[in-house]
Amino acid sequence: MAEGFIYCVARKGVTGGETTFSENLSHYLARCREATSLPLAVGFGLSRRSDVDFLKGRADIAVVGSEAIRLMDKDGHSSLGPFLRALQEL
Repeated sequence: MAEGFIYCVARKGVTGGETTFSENLSHYLARCREATSLPLAVGFGLSRRSDVDFLKGRADIAVVGSEAIRLMDKDGHSSLGPFLRALQEL
């Protein structure tokens, strides 16, 4: 019944904590992929390029909300552009 995308939580708990990217997450995303043709967005604990790399081929969207807020609080809005570009560099 969804439209747009499916938000997949990378771990149990609250947003902003550390997430372990493992085969358990990979299996979970595979089950989600089987259940829908909509894009999969993954969030909760993504903050590094290695996190985004793990999701390649498993999900379509990486949600980095808490890390973006942390960076803005620490270094201001100008820090977001470089952070986001670094996550998507090939």
